[in-house]
Amino acid sequence: MMKTTALVMGLTLSGLSLACGINGGGFLPENDLNIPANAKGINGGITEAEFNASIDKVENIYKSIVTTKGGNLVINRKWSDGTVNAYAQQSGKTWSVAMFGGLARHETITSDGMSLVVCHEIGHHIGGAPKIGGSGGGGWWGGGSSNNWASNEGQSDYFSGLKCLRRAFESDDNAAIVAGLNAPQALVDACTSAKRGDLAETNLCIRIGMAGKSVANLFSALSKLPDAKFDSPDSKVVSATNDSHPKAQCRLDTYFQGALCEVKYSEDVSNSDEATGTCTSANGFKEGNRPLCWFKPKQ
Repeated sequence: MMKTTALVMGLTLSGLSLACGINGGGFLPENDLNIPANAKGINGGITEAEFNASIDKVENIYKSIVTTKGGNLVINRKWSDGTVNAYAQQSGKTWSVAMFGGLARHETITSDGMSLVVCHEIGHHIGGAPKIGGSGGGGWWGGGSSNNWASNEGQSDYFSGLKCLRRAFESDDNAAIVAGLNAPQALVDACTSAKRGDLAETNLCIRIGMAGKSVANLFSALSKLPDAKFDSPDSKVVSATNDSHPKAQCRLDTYFQGALCEVKYSEDVSNSDEATGTCTSANGFKEGNRPLCWFKPKQ
């Protein structure tokens, strides 16, 4: 059977400007990958029904939450569009997310992975600090000018595991779901230890970790690098917070640490204080902190 990557042409990730400008955030760096709805020989991905159900799971929770924060959440479902990406934009009180069928049809994507992508894009809107440009490093925009509204890429990833997927998955039969995931032992052991024997929380942590693994496998496939793993965290330590897309291992580490964090999802994040509603080493947390491969804590 043909692989998905054999059905598309023109993928060039390195050296491109990124899709997340001041008017929106892209889940992936800009790319020319396209997987049309009528593509033959697709190996993997999810169905249109699964695509919609994965979006519903998050939208049904966050539409009202976004309203309390002053916005109107609009999720545009573009199943027929072969674009392999997702985007966030704000125009006045319309806070939008665009989800594409091309991403859903990629061979690495699971239903939980698709829910994570929705969480990430909502995270650009309400994921809190650090904001794009807020660190002064400038990232891909240069000059350190903040865009005023969007959480940066790493924070949107962290919000996905720390808050959004916890809300979305909490009421599911996670024990049964996790039993079918074939989770790596390193993930199981870390979640078991961090959740101190709470089986419900352990299973939720494992499920979030595996959602992160789905999209991390996508990043690795597009970059033509080995798959990221739970037992080989990125050792890089940045000198300033990186606003742009971290590499696959660093992004998996971020989802993983969000899942491990003991701070409740009901404790909201802040648009100005990076410590509020999160795990930080300054507050005594040893697990669940944002990885230093993209995040530089404020002193």
